[in-house]
Amino acid sequence: MHSANMLLRRIVRSSVLPFATQHGMKKDLFPLRRTLSLSLCLKQDKSCEPSEKLDLDEWKKVMKSGLQEEVSEMVSEPKELSSLAAARETLEMWRLAGRAVPENMSEEQLKTFMECPSKSAKKKYLKYLHLKELHKKNDKRKMDERRERRLEAQDQDSKTEETKKTPFVCLWSRTMDKAYNWRAAQSMIFGQPLVFDMSYEKDMSVREVSNTVRQIVMSESSNRRSVDPFHIHFCNFKDDSLYHREFIKNYREAWDKLLITVTDQCYTEIFPKEKLIYLTADSPKVMKAFDHDKIYIVGSMVDKSIKRGVSLARAKRLGLETAALPLDKYLLWSTGAKNLTLDQMMHILLTLKDTADWKKALEFVPKRKYCDFVNKPVKELKKTLDLISTLKLGKGREKVEKQFTKNYPKRYKLK
Repeated sequence: MHSANMLLRRIVRSSVLPFATQHGMKKDLFPLRRTLSLSLCLKQDKSCEPSEKLDLDEWKKVMKSGLQEEVSEMVSEPKELSSLAAARETLEMWRLAGRAVPENMSEEQLKTFMECPSKSAKKKYLKYLHLKELHKKNDKRKMDERRERRLEAQDQDSKTEETKKTPFVCLWSRTMDKAYNWRAAQSMIFGQPLVFDMSYEKDMSVREVSNTVRQIVMSESSNRRSVDPFHIHFCNFKDDSLYHREFIKNYREAWDKLLITVTDQCYTEIFPKEKLIYLTADSPKVMKAFDHDKIYIVGSMVDKSIKRGVSLARAKRLGLETAALPLDKYLLWSTGAKNLTLDQMMHILLTLKDTADWKKALEFVPKRKYCDFVNKPVKELKKTLDLISTLKLGKGREKVEKQFTKNYPKRYKLK
């Protein structure tokens, strides 16, 4: 009897106890071991109490539940890993087949790919990721190209700065600046005045004001480099206005050194009214020739958003003479508005002042707006314009084509 108990204990220690200690069930097995040891005694000695019966079913349940939990924990991870590996294999097969598959995919993207309900949904998701990856590559390539261009531009700027720093070029630029400044200073004493009306700030947006100031800056630079510059006046100019701030942004420290006259007074308070002529495209009177004794006024505004007739109404309210450039007289107008930018007006007025030639002056009008210069009288020009309008309407096309080719056999062809 004692030897049998010893043998049973050895079997339990050698087989069950190591497994229980490995899986954390040692405490639960001690009462079970006691029930197993008592079972042999119960077979021989039937005087034991009925409460100490062998409970093998409970022992089996405990052992099976512990093993199932451990196995489920160990098996769940390999299942997920195997499914991810299978998804990667399918992606590699689709990539080899030439389908739109991204090169790199994260685990989250693979999981969303596996969760797609159908094959078409998986294809669409992969195509979306592929296009997203292509966009990222293109953006990176563009950024690299911009960086390379920026570096090349910096190298070129450094080279040009080195060439500019040569003594001859520096001496030449300084002497030319002195010459331009001397001419501008002379124009302030002896030059013909040219007025920029700065009273249109309220009629424009901030962007339009900045565009107007840029055009005036270009006008001032071209006037400064001309042979006989104007004496520029900024009238109705308010300190700390939007015009003022934009001029300081463009000129910076050179704003206080400009050889121009800046005043908050109106031009009618500075010059006599009989000498003032307001240049506006809405004027019914056409300018025939440039008058060196007159003082021309140009409205400092952008004509895109401002309503027509604003400058004309202002000139009439002040009782001033108005004039418009003879664009219809010298140009065969095709498309576009007849309003010109301020720098174009400055070039035209400087050319008229120096040469008195309208053809040379009107070469500064953008060529996209007119076909060619008119070499015939205004009556024939009106006829051609009427013919063009009838052609656009499509009335009597053959008759009009014959008449048009008769008047202009070589220069113009109708399509």
